[in-house]
Amino acid sequence: MLGAALMHASWNALAKGRGEPRGDRLSFMTALTSAECVMGLCLLPFFPAPGAAALPYLVASSVLHVGYVLFLTEAYAHGDLAQIYPIARGAAPLMVAVVGMTLLHEDVGATKALAILCIGLGVIAMSLRGGADLGRLPPRALFYALGTAGFTAAYTIVDALGARASGAASAYTAAMFVLSGAGFVGLNLARRGVRALAFEPAVWRSGAMAGVLSVLAYWVAVWAFTQAPVALVSALRETSVLMAMLIGVFVLREPGGRWRWIAGGLIAGGVALMRA
Repeated sequence: MLGAALMHASWNALAKGRGEPRGDRLSFMTALTSAECVMGLCLLPFFPAPGAAALPYLVASSVLHVGYVLFLTEAYAHGDLAQIYPIARGAAPLMVAVVGMTLLHEDVGATKALAILCIGLGVIAMSLRGGADLGRLPPRALFYALGTAGFTAAYTIVDALGARASGAASAYTAAMFVLSGAGFVGLNLARRGVRALAFEPAVWRSGAMAGVLSVLAYWVAVWAFTQAPVALVSALRETSVLMAMLIGVFVLREPGGRWRWIAGGLIAGGVALMRA
């Protein structure tokens, strides 16, 4: 899961590299979801078909993933990636933990519950920079960031249940990416026509690379949903924010700052508690 988190952080670093304007990021996300769809189609023949019991989950998941991409794109259009990404990712594992322990009756124990809390709060804290920037976060940006977190939590729960019902996590993952990728591209074509696919080759290349990383990262997560409580998997997945910070500091040469390192330490402490 830590390896999957690194891949997730890497494709978000590619998304950050697309910059502004908003149209560039939307084009990037179209290329990314197209690559996810193609990769899912290529993988499907290598796995047994998911069980019929998984079909409702696949449909629901594809809708939720499209909503997630739309909200994430809007969130980045109204706020900085450095704030939006941690809020969107940090709130999700806390939501998943509540649902997992109350509705799914998953018992993670006091220590691991504390670990989930540390990771979630550490991820959110990384976006606040000591609280100095909280007041300057546009309300629309906060709305879309929290909406993104809600979609993330929802598809996480749905995919955990779907993967368990399917009896074949890999087949479920491939089918989900086919449906969600086709859904997003189809929606974009309906809204913008052929212009939705008319962008520079460089966008296709970076988007395709990000799509491959996205599929691999979530493939690991869906398999992990069948092996461990969903709350633990979700929390470990969001350590991608810590990976993103390390990439920013050591690769992109961005300033670290004391607050970011404290938040990073809180996330790392949560990971350590997972193994306690």
